Order: sequence, then C-alpha cells, then structure tokens
Amino acid sequence: MGKTLTHIILESHLVSGKLIAGEEIAIKIDQTLTQDATGTMAYLEFEAIGIPRVKTELSVSYVDHNILQTDFKNADDHLFLQTVAMRYGIWFSKPGNGICHQVHLERFAKPGKTLIGSDSHTPTAGGCGMFAVGAGGLDVAMAMAGKPFYLRMPKVVGVYLRGRLRPWVSARDVALYLLSKLTVKGGLGKVLEYFGEGVKTLSVPERATICNLGTEMGATTSIFPSDEVTRAWLYAQGREEDYVELKADDDAKYDEIIEVDLSRLEPLCACPSSPDNVKRVVEEAGKPVYQVIVGSCANSSLKDLLLVAKVLEKHKVHPMVSFEVNPGSLQVLENLTVLSGMKSLIEGGTRLHQAGCLGCIGMGQAPPTNAISLRTFTRNFPGRSGTNPDFVYLVSPETAVASAIKGVITDPRELGEYPEVTLPERFVINDSLLIPPLPEEEAKRIEIIRGPNIAPLPQFDELPEDLEGVFILKVGDNITTDHIMPAGAQILPLRSNLPAISQYVYRNVYAEFPKVALTLKEKGLSVGVIGGENYGQGSSREHAALAPRYLGVRIKLAKSFARIHRSNLINFGIVPLVFENSKDYDLLEKDDKFVIRGLREGLLRGEKRFKIEVEGKGEVWVLGEFTERERVCLIKGSLLNLARE
Repeated sequence: MGKTLTHIILESHLVSGKLIAGEEIAIKIDQTLTQDATGTMAYLEFEAIGIPRVKTELSVSYVDHNILQTDFKNADDHLFLQTVAMRYGIWFSKPGNGICHQVHLERFAKPGKTLIGSDSHTPTAGGCGMFAVGAGGLDVAMAMAGKPFYLRMPKVVGVYLRGRLRPWVSARDVALYLLSKLTVKGGLGKVLEYFGEGVKTLSVPERATICNLGTEMGATTSIFPSDEVTRAWLYAQGREEDYVELKADDDAKYDEIIEVDLSRLEPLCACPSSPDNVKRVVEEAGKPVYQVIVGSCANSSLKDLLLVAKVLEKHKVHPMVSFEVNPGSLQVLENLTVLSGMKSLIEGGTRLHQAGCLGCIGMGQAPPTNAISLRTFTRNFPGRSGTNPDFVYLVSPETAVASAIKGVITDPRELGEYPEVTLPERFVINDSLLIPPLPEEEAKRIEIIRGPNIAPLPQFDELPEDLEGVFILKVGDNITTDHIMPAGAQILPLRSNLPAISQYVYRNVYAEFPKVALTLKEKGLSVGVIGGENYGQGSSREHAALAPRYLGVRIKLAKSFARIHRSNLINFGIVPLVFENSKDYDLLEKDDKFVIRGLREGLLRGEKRFKIEVEGKGEVWVLGEFTERERVCLIKGSLLNLARE
C-alpha cells in the first residue's frame, strides 16, 4: 500500500512510536519559530532547561505581533529577544521585517523538513511541502534543546482538488468552503493533505493561505506536495538548492477523502463571529461597511497586494470606508514598490501600515461601534478586534477591495474583468532586518538584557494525591484561548510578566476570576473550570494554560479539548479531563465543590477513568486518557520540572 506525503515525511523523522492514528509518536524537529507574543516565555523556558545553544538545524525568533512599542515594556522585550537570539544561535527577525509565517515561507521553508512554532498558524509552511505544526512555547523550547516533539499520530485526510479557480475566486474561498463543511472542530486529530490535478494551478502563497486556514478547522496541520510550482517559488527566492520533489505515492491510502472542484467555487465570507459561519458573498451583499483590511499571515503576500493594487488602478476607495493594508513582509513591501503597486494603493485611497500582525491580534485597527469590518484575517472571534461587540467578516482580498470601492459588501465579480497579476521570476531580496546567528564562541560572550517587565518563571508544585477545590467557572462550546487569555494592546506587553498578565485571565467572561482563584489557592484549594466541546480552540498561546496555573487552576473538565491547548495544559500540570457522559455537563455548575481522591496514584497506575465527588450532587465519572509521558508530566507538576530533572 502506498504512502501519503505525511507518512513519508514523518517516517523519515520518527524517533519513537508507530504511525498509527491515535498512537503517540515522537518526531525529530528540524526547524522552530517563535513570535514575540509567545517567544519571550519560550526563551525563558529554554534558559531554564540549561542548554548552551539551540540544537535544531535552524531556529528563528520573529517580532511581529506587538510592534507598536507604546512604552518601555515592548521595547525591553524586543531587546531581550534579540540578545537571547544572539546568545543561543537563533536567527532574529526585527520589528518591521514581517509576519513570521510570511517571512518563514519566503526565506526558510524547505520541502520535507519538520517545523514547530509557538503560533497556531505555523502550518502555513505546509504550502512549501513542510510538516509544520503549531505548539506551545514550552514544546518549542524543548525542540530547541534537541528533544523530540510528541503528538498523537493524526488521521490523514486527502483533499482532492480538481479544476481551476475562476476569476475573482481565490485560495481564501477554498479554505472557507472547507470550513463550511468541516466547521472549527472538523479537523481535530487530522492532517489535511492536498493532491490532484488542481494543485498545480495554485501558487505557493495560495497553497500557504489554504494551509494557514486549516488551523481554523482544528487540523494538526495541512500540507501540499513539493512540485515544479514549489521549485519556481524557491528559485524566485534565490533558494533553488532547497528544492526537492515530494509527493504522495500514486496508490496512497487516505483515512478519508474530500473532493473539491475549484471551478465550482464562488466568493465566500465568514460572517460574525466564527470562521465557520460561512455564507456566499452574494447573500450578504449590500450591507454598509466602514472598515476593510487586507493583511494577516493568511493573505498579505505579494500576489494578494498586487491584486488589490491592480484593482485600484481603475477605482477609488469609497469615501466612507477606511481601507487599510498590512503588508506581510519587508520583501512584499519592497517588491510592491518596485512593481509600482505602492503608487496605485496610495492614489486609490489606501491607508498603509507597517509589515506585521497588527489588527489581527488586536493591536490597533479596532472597528467603529456597530460597524461592519471586512478583513482578510484568520479569526473573527467576538471582541478579538478590540471592539466589543464587533461585526467582523472574513473575506478574500478580492471581496475586500471590491467592498472597499463600493462601500457595501460586494461580490467582486461585479467589478468585471479580472486584472492580470504577474509575479516576478526573481524577487528583490532584502534581508537587512533579518539577523543571522553569531558564531558559537562569539555568542558565549553576549549578555542577555532583561528589562524590569521580565519576571522569572515560578516554581510549580507537583500534583497532590487528592484534588479538593471549587469549579469557579462554567463555559460553553468552542471557548477560545482569546476568551481565556485575551490579547490586545493593553495585555500583550505583559507577556513576559506572568504575575501581571494572570490578572487578565477570563477578563471578558468573568472579571473576578483571578481574585477568586487566588483566594482559593491561598486556602490550599484547587481551582477547576468546566467547559463544553472544543475547549481552547484558536491561538497556541501557552499563557492560556500558564496564567491559570499560576492562579491555582489544577483541573479543566470539558466535553472535548482542542489539541494545542490540551498539550499546553499538560505541560503546566493542569489535568484535562473529559466527561464520560456528556449529560453530566448539565449537572455541574459554577461554585460546585469537588474532590478527586487518589488522582496522583491513579495516574501512576495508568488508570483512564476517575471519579469526581461533587458536594450535594453525588459522583461524576470522567476520562483521562494520557500517555505515560503525559502522566509523568502531570505528576511532576510541569514539563519544565521534568526537563530540569
């Protein structure tokens, strides 16, 4: 039986385990990436491990999320990140160089290699034939220390593409179509592997867009083959030596196959306030818009921005619309200028920003009150934009620019003939903001600079024999890490200060959460949280596990968990348990007192079923299916404790 591309790459990187769906495997990691919102904590964790230099083939520290530097905290963190990179043999991408996933695709992605990144959209590099996975910062720190990355072997879903996209329909619409079918949790425990004759009609940036948005389906990762299109991309980047042909065997056996006829797709949009609330653009057409933004790691490539520029050669932005463009990288910005696209954007009425994440992570660009905002971003979770309530739609660059011109949501096919967009055979390459690692002897002399906002990591205690405490919060389905640990301009500067950032846990859901949790912690009681399906979806930010742990959270009980958040919980000693009977979710309420007797001993024995005694309500049975490695981590209180040993 033939092998999928996923199996081919994983087989060549397998350290332990068997490539059987659901089994835990360990794989060698070739590359890592971090971004500043998660990287500061990841490097504090790496320092705590005590390794003198990274052991990967390549590691990169990007600054792209919080680049506003509104006070000393951000600037201090950036200086910390740069000196850490110099000390430990890490590439450093300075503020303004661009979004980690766009820059990594341009300068470092290699077919057949493995990559983990402390950002959930790391699978973007799958557009270049990499097995690229989002992970928590501590998992990335361990990989930099030369340790394998552990995950449960996912099922491999083959997505067969046929035909070719019609004019005004884009890669974003492919992803939105799949989101409409799979929903935000349909990809859990799966790799989406693309194949078929339609693949060759998509450029590497288009493939990257599709892989990027596979994250919103809950997929472990997404991947395209490496073919002549990939070769042309690497040649254009001056990296043709990195090319290798990679594809699934002709008789590859997939766990499931989804067929997509590209020629039958039309412009789609994700309506407020979830990426899977997908409708045809024509169904929403005519609604007034006041803000439109093209950018984010999903849609800020040179092709995306050139398309917008070409359209604006013949049209002007509507006077009531703030039309904004966030370039994905310095390279995109420079090539756009060389190709005269910048002139068209400016003359067409565009508001230009620096290369970075910006509004996608809630750093500025908040929309007006009760106003529709169209964005080519990755997520439209409630309040993520910085305005609450908000009315954010996720759309393609084509729909974005058409709507900006008309002042209402507009099917871009109304603009008539599709403009010709031609990418250069060779890009202008400018790596002036990309700093390479120092030689090892020189690196040893670097002093790491730490501002006053950088707090040391706390010590985490081991798991007690019995857990006695209170469930202080009950939430519903599809709770995101934005709900648990918000981002935005006020909170992101605190990412390296755990005591400070922990005061914002569940701020927009239950503002008293930190106060109540710390009070229980001081009394020696454990804190519990009850959740529904797909608990912890969204960003990979480990602060959504780390900060609750600091507050005394030791158990999260849900119907199901998102992959990365579950891993982060285990990494920091919070026990993720699942209802054996989902009806028990309705039985439990906020402020219920609980006891789990013999939890530590049960984990040591490898038990998978545990009894929670709930005061006044009897017994609730829950499941905890953990690998031996996960059980040891939970008992020790954190993966960091284990690494120190």
